[in-house]
Amino acid sequence: MHAYRTHTCNDLSKNNIGQTVKLSGWIHRKRDHGGVFFIDLRDHYGITQLVIPEDGDVKPEDVDKIRYESVITVEGEVLARDAEAINPNMQTGEIEVAVKSIKVESAVEIEQLPVQVNTDKDFPENARLSHRFLDLRREKLHNNIILRSKIISWLRDRMTKEGFMEFQTPILTASSPEGARDYLVPSRVHPGQFYALPQAPQQFKQLLMVSGFDRYFQIAPCFRDEDARADRSPGEFYQLDIEMSFVEQEDVFQLTESVIGDLFREFSSKNIEKGAFPRIPYEEAMLKYGCDKPDLRNPLIISDVTEIFRNSGFGLFAGQIEKGAIVRAIPAPGTAEQARSFFDKKNDWAREEGFAGLGYIVFNADGTAKGPIAKQLTEDELTQLKTQANVKDGDALFFSCNTDHLKAADLAGKARTVVAEDLGLIDDNVFKFCWVVDFPYFEWDEENNKIEFSHNPFSMPQGGLDALKEAGDDTEKLLALKAYQYDIVCNGVELSSGAIRNHLPELMYKAFKIAGYDSDVVDEKFGGMIRAFQFGAPPHGGIAPGLDRMVMLIADEPNIREVIAFPMNQQAQDLLMNAPAPVDEKQLRELNLQLSVKAKEALEKRASGDEDNSEEAA
Repeated sequence: MHAYRTHTCNDLSKNNIGQTVKLSGWIHRKRDHGGVFFIDLRDHYGITQLVIPEDGDVKPEDVDKIRYESVITVEGEVLARDAEAINPNMQTGEIEVAVKSIKVESAVEIEQLPVQVNTDKDFPENARLSHRFLDLRREKLHNNIILRSKIISWLRDRMTKEGFMEFQTPILTASSPEGARDYLVPSRVHPGQFYALPQAPQQFKQLLMVSGFDRYFQIAPCFRDEDARADRSPGEFYQLDIEMSFVEQEDVFQLTESVIGDLFREFSSKNIEKGAFPRIPYEEAMLKYGCDKPDLRNPLIISDVTEIFRNSGFGLFAGQIEKGAIVRAIPAPGTAEQARSFFDKKNDWAREEGFAGLGYIVFNADGTAKGPIAKQLTEDELTQLKTQANVKDGDALFFSCNTDHLKAADLAGKARTVVAEDLGLIDDNVFKFCWVVDFPYFEWDEENNKIEFSHNPFSMPQGGLDALKEAGDDTEKLLALKAYQYDIVCNGVELSSGAIRNHLPELMYKAFKIAGYDSDVVDEKFGGMIRAFQFGAPPHGGIAPGLDRMVMLIADEPNIREVIAFPMNQQAQDLLMNAPAPVDEKQLRELNLQLSVKAKEALEKRASGDEDNSEEAA
């Protein structure tokens, strides 16, 4: 017989009754039923109930001394459970194992577990991350990581069937002047020089297309020194990185819709509409939804009502409009009978979010209107508002007004979500995907008073080189240019950006010059790509859906850390392995590095237990 097990803890059934078996696992639960002692033994596969007979060689009092989560090996006979003891919710619910011998393979010495495994009770995040090995034993999180593994296997198989080949790209590479902050790695053999961990395999996957590989994919690790969010893990994340040669935007859409749609159908029971995902231009998304990652489960549509207020009697909005402000209206259907507090709370919420407030008008069922704004509008203006915003008597409208158009859209978008959630309008049993397309190629950098790239600097502008030449130095025309740049969004979560790439050296030099980078900088930072493009590059494009985010949605988890085996906390710290951590002077000398005064002070604070985790201190 095997030293540890003949079966796993999910194998046994009534077909095994009478057999002598050996099982190994963790003590999940213990129960003393008046002389008969029970143990639920757990391994990766499931749970089997053990029974310690009162008159057997193994004594219940001895077993009771073994603490929860200790690892044991037992040998015993498979018995049928009494009819009233059958558990239909367990795979092994028809049987139990009468223990003849027990061996403790690894005893837990701590009386109180910092994270209790056999409960769904919440524990502090620090405790969970510091003892992630315990946290990962808990059923829900354990199943999430299993789900993640299955999704990765499915994606690899599917991409191979679609004609893609998997390649690995370098982890140590060059720093890029665009995007988020890099993680830098000092070079020992090249003093004063640094590698960067890749924010994405962007340049390498394009170089693979130039190298003649037609279809590439990779479950790619990416590294960005950015802050944590519920849908973003600090430090590192993984994406399904895809690139294809000789494709147009629609080819990327069709491939992605097929793969991602089938993935969600395979691993989730939520509804997914058939057919092509809606294509929403960026400007339309910002107007109707207040953001570039719209949640289409939300039926509320934002309207532009600036012109109705322009010469109205409501001086606050009219005065702002004269200064360049816009006004957005957010419908709140069926809320006319809501108490005044419903509307006041929305105003308070807007202030908590950092905005001036959230005005409103209530359209009563009898055709009248009420609220501070309504009193200063004419009947004709009120009628125009109802028509423009597509509301009726019995509904209400909230308003966002700001000279900063992005702030006005931001407040409107957030209010749209809050109102829909309060009214229960969002269907949690459906996945709704869409594409956001026609992003601006450039945007205006207010802080530096210059044009910069709106998204990926390697994107192809719509109209190509001719469009850049035609725009010339005209800032207005340059900011009006669109890119073959697209985002795929699911339930308000951006899964990925993608683009048809700029594969022409002349076009790349021109675009970067407009954004303030001369040819020397382009040659230094992107020399590999530029040189490659000069030797014949195919038109190509791709996308890179975030693996962590897709698993988070499929697992129906609100936080991305629930689908990552060993995540960092919100301060980008690994509490389990104690990273980042100081290194000794010898290592620093080998790397030709010396700590600044600020860094030394931070280490002294850490050593004294008075560490400041703020971004400024870091």
